Amino acid sequence: MLEIADLYIRYGAVEAVHGISFAVAQGEVTALIGANGAGKSSTLAAISGLVAAAGSIRFVGRDIRGMPPHEIVRAGIVQVPEGREILARMTVEENLLLGARGRDARGLRSAYERFPILAERRSLLAGMLSGGEQQMLAIARALLAAPRLLLLDEPSLGLAPIVVARVFETLADLRRQGTTMLLVEQNALRALRLADHAHVMELGRIVMSGTGAALLRDEAVARTYLGVA
Repeated sequence: MLEIADLYIRYGAVEAVHGISFAVAQGEVTALIGANGAGKSSTLAAISGLVAAAGSIRFVGRDIRGMPPHEIVRAGIVQVPEGREILARMTVEENLLLGARGRDARGLRSAYERFPILAERRSLLAGMLSGGEQQMLAIARALLAAPRLLLLDEPSLGLAPIVVARVFETLADLRRQGTTMLLVEQNALRALRLADHAHVMELGRIVMSGTGAALLRDEAVARTYLGVA
């Protein structure tokens, strides 16, 4: 579904991503793991059209590099950003309706069925939600845009362990339903358990790739990213 080839990303004189290549297959979850500054979020930003990049970004056979972000969303790529970026002064339902813009707003029913807490909070200002509820709102808003490919940037960031478990239960449910996802996540254990395929990034390069299960068993990955001696 998604093919990245020789991707380079620069911020002024600093090159953040150095010629990486990978693919995301339809119906599968692919994870990018690695430390802060590895280039994971920059890669998602380039796919979404939020930063300039050199190289090739092809989505279902179409070259999307250089397309404006709104056209990339129309093509079917929707991102759940790091930090959630919900509209705090709008209600929960208003946030969701923005995600459904141009589509059948009856999708709100499915969003509320998936996240009952959002139905309870629908008239509440989004800024009054807990961090976990805001993350659920961000995911629900993205799903209302009917993505063919869902990009998730650090969905567990800043959340309590019990909420992290709930978020990953939701992602596992989406995976079972066939949603294609590209996941950037510092919680490597959770990410590798969920992912069909994963890539380890260090300093802007992919240094290791494999199935999620294989990387979970790899001693170097376990020692460096899973905290296993």
